[in-house]
Amino acid sequence: MSRRDGEGTCEQCGHVFVYYLVHNGFNDSAYAYCDACGSTALFSAWSAEVPKITELRFHEPIAPEVETFVRPCRCGGSFRGTASPRCPRCREPLSAEHAAGYLERNAPGTRAGWRWQRTWSGLYAIVIEDRVTSDPWAHRAG
Repeated sequence: MSRRDGEGTCEQCGHVFVYYLVHNGFNDSAYAYCDACGSTALFSAWSAEVPKITELRFHEPIAPEVETFVRPCRCGGSFRGTASPRCPRCREPLSAEHAAGYLERNAPGTRAGWRWQRTWSGLYAIVIEDRVTSDPWAHRAG
């Protein structure tokens, strides 16, 4: 794994996994999670592949109108802005509220007042066990 912010625990099966957070404002990106396996898709505002569509906004999850421009996840699922990350073992959706415990415990900024957004649809995205895809556009820009 290239980056690691800490370890989290699935509230359903107890599986311990490594993760890192992505600040989509600093990253100039949008994101989505696979509705089947929970992998993360990151969409760079600077990619040459970005389609020319008005519904595409960055620094947040992709809108439903954008999903038709995205290729499927390698597991066969679909990247959706409304999906949640999932446990890599049991594939159950992870709770953003439960995640606050391990995210805040592991974040250096917590001592200075940083708090987790407690939602999977805010400025931050999570990448679990390095399951991430960059710019999975189905169509070329234009």
